[in-house]
Amino acid sequence: MIIDGTQIAAGLQKELIHEVKRLKDEHHLTPGLATILVGDDPASRIYVSMKEKACEKIGIYYEEHTFPGDAKEGEVIRLIQRLNRDEKIHGILVQLPLPSHMDKSSVLCSITPQKDVDGFHPANMGRLLAGDESTPPCTPSGIIALLEKTGIEIAGNHAVVVGRSNIAGKPTAIMLLNRDATVTVCHSKTKDLERYTRQADILVVAVGRAKFITEEMVKDGAVIIDVGINRVGGKLYGDVDFERVKKKASAITPVPGGVGPMTVAMLMKNTVTAAKNTLK
Repeated sequence: MIIDGTQIAAGLQKELIHEVKRLKDEHHLTPGLATILVGDDPASRIYVSMKEKACEKIGIYYEEHTFPGDAKEGEVIRLIQRLNRDEKIHGILVQLPLPSHMDKSSVLCSITPQKDVDGFHPANMGRLLAGDESTPPCTPSGIIALLEKTGIEIAGNHAVVVGRSNIAGKPTAIMLLNRDATVTVCHSKTKDLERYTRQADILVVAVGRAKFITEEMVKDGAVIIDVGINRVGGKLYGDVDFERVKKKASAITPVPGGVGPMTVAMLMKNTVTAAKNTLK
């Protein structure tokens, strides 16, 4: 089975369209998202544009704030502090990566946890670790949604996560653990990586290396979730050798069209949830 993230994300967007309309009709509340882009990285520009289009389609109010690559960290933080106080903005997203002269942690921590729709604030990461998934990071929650929407059993299965980033690997492992999977986390210092990947009932790969996982590293019937997006010679490849591995897998996500669309859909969901929380 090829897991169609584009189709599943479209279904989630339809649900959000109805929810946003309800919030407008019943509570005169329009969810609002602000994105912040520092520098002119082409990939970051594409990602921000995708988020703007998704907001327009769903009915979310959208603001984009851009800074030159040499902007001072304090300028960005002052904007975030202003957006924290802006009642029409319910979600704030800083597009990563930031320029090297900025402290990513300082910038992200300046977003109030209630408006941290990326789920990266230490307060929200701590809640996730404690089992509270009210504001989960977008890519991990998209991965979980892909598994659940396709009826793939998580509880009791052995999930192996290759990669330990704060954006994907670590929170994905926690969310799988929250659903009663047995979880192994592998990384660049893991010895004999293949020994672990061949045990996986569910294999999640987020390492940023094209075709890193080969067919020899996967057991027959495994579910493969490929988080990687690597541009090689003008083409996009995942972290998994898709054409070869799909012959052994029972289910696999393609790149593009797998996890990527789900990340944007979950960002929209987090923004709508943040707006609804203001009604409490």
